[in-house]
Amino acid sequence: MPITVRLDVMLAKRKMKSKELATRIGISEQNLSLLKSGKVRGVRFETLAAICTALECQPGDLLEYTASDDSED
Repeated sequence: MPITVRLDVMLAKRKMKSKELATRIGISEQNLSLLKSGKVRGVRFETLAAICTALECQPGDLLEYTASDDSED
C-alpha cells in the first residue's frame, strides 16, 4: 500500500507512550496498535483529529504517501 502510517515516529518525537495516547483519544490500545502498524483499512476523521490534537501535529505528519513505480506510465 502506498500509504505509510508514521504514528510511531510522532509518538517518539513527543515522548508519549501508545497507552497514554489511546487514553487521551478514547480508543483501545489494541485499535491504536492496529493503526500504528497500518493494518487498518481506514481511519475516521474524528480519530485522526483527536490524534493530531493530542500530538500537536498535522495529518501529514502521521501519514506518508509513496508513489509506486507501477503508477508511472
